[in-house]
Amino acid sequence: MQEKEYRKKKLGAGHPGDVLTYGLFIIYLAALVWILLFKLGVQFDYMKTRSVNLIPFGGPSLSQGRIDWSELILNVVVFVPFGIYAGVIFKRWSANKVLFLILALTLLIESLQYILKIGAFDVTDILTNTTGGVLGWFLFQAIKRVIQDSTRAQNFVNIVALIGTLLMIVLLVLLKTNNLGIRYQ
Repeated sequence: MQEKEYRKKKLGAGHPGDVLTYGLFIIYLAALVWILLFKLGVQFDYMKTRSVNLIPFGGPSLSQGRIDWSELILNVVVFVPFGIYAGVIFKRWSANKVLFLILALTLLIESLQYILKIGAFDVTDILTNTTGGVLGWFLFQAIKRVIQDSTRAQNFVNIVALIGTLLMIVLLVLLKTNNLGIRYQ
């Protein structure tokens, strides 16, 4: 019995909401992979060649000589949930460990995009995705501070994440079935 209690404390598990948190996190990661690595199942022209951009906010970030703010903002926003989940799931980790996790995931995704010829290795994406993850982690810290109870903060995040996940699934299904009125192909 002591081994089980030790594992619960070490992993941070034991709260009834943990199963929901982990389930929502897995769905989020699956959607993230589908969007960033599988590009929603769409083949784009730029997927035929490999490219690397090591100049922050240059190259692919520019559209007609200007910074494409919508892409930069979307790159930040898509990683905010990862930072929130990291705050909930790895609550005993230091800020440096969480930052390393966020940066490692971002580097992995960018590297896979390059290796698999499904996107560019872009330092701007690394910066914006990491920024989004860090903002998400700080957002969860703020939620915890306002609610003043980490279990209730996790419950709050679970409710918001459940609603967001359901909306995301509906949006992706409508988009994939061309029932959204927007053409992405």
